[in-house]
Amino acid sequence: MKAITSAITNVRDTLAQTALLDFLAPLLLRLYLAPIFWMAGTQKLNNIEATAEWFGNADWGLGLPAPTLLAWLAGLTEVFGAVALLLGIAVRLMTLPLMMTMVVAALSAHWENGWLAIAEGSQSLFSNPRTIEAVDRLSVAKTILQEHGKYEWLTEHGRLVVLNNGIEFAATYFAMLLTLFFIGGGRWVSLDYRFARWVVAPQPE
Repeated sequence: MKAITSAITNVRDTLAQTALLDFLAPLLLRLYLAPIFWMAGTQKLNNIEATAEWFGNADWGLGLPAPTLLAWLAGLTEVFGAVALLLGIAVRLMTLPLMMTMVVAALSAHWENGWLAIAEGSQSLFSNPRTIEAVDRLSVAKTILQEHGKYEWLTEHGRLVVLNNGIEFAATYFAMLLTLFFIGGGRWVSLDYRFARWVVAPQPE
């Protein structure tokens, strides 16, 4: 029993030493999410009329109210959110509107498509008739391309897939943002940390 207790203590102490690197987790989350939101936001703002039309059209779009306002809000939120994540400034605050955009996106644009972002044919917890049938459609597309197109060139850098556009990515980004909301931008390489250490409560490093 004493040996077990000693082993547990050693493991605990070893794991405690990894706290010196705890800044890596929020840093990597920020660096992963920043370009995603930057590209999404700039694409909306650079094509604001098309974005607003897609937001507002009930037939082939999302059918949202005040589409122009929402298009600007979504685009600006994503752009400023990306900058905040990259610099590590106001991270906990900025995750709130970013999480809201993910909720709106999941419910308005992706929910009816189920979970999977990429359709697959296997029977699984997250598959649905739409994703299973996609295999047949993909097979037909491959046959057409093999007969009439440059299939080898088209698939040289990756296989063909069917985009299902489910909530998978939105839910994943939401979970990552929620983590940053609770842990913040992290130590050492975030402006939030520097501001708190040098301005709010100055103390030696």
